[in-house]
Amino acid sequence: MISPRAAAAAAMSRANHTERTAPAARPTRTDIAWSEPFCSEGANCFRLGRGTDGRAHIGTTGSAAYVSDSVDALRALISAVKAGAADHLLA
Repeated sequence: MISPRAAAAAAMSRANHTERTAPAARPTRTDIAWSEPFCSEGANCFRLGRGTDGRAHIGTTGSAAYVSDSVDALRALISAVKAGAADHLLA
């Protein structure tokens, strides 16, 4: 089993190499099935989606920008954040 810190490091390393999409870079994709937004305290809302190509996407509500990667990479990132391995980024 991989430790939460190792999972966070791997996920953050992959996040540095993920595809970042801005509205000006290309048109908004319509083939992504977005889930209902998850809003935490302070109205920080995130949405998760899956494209017809099998890739996973995470973005904020109110913005056309999102990060795209494999389902496994985003699963590792979310697990690491939930385990507290990324708390130092919130300071």
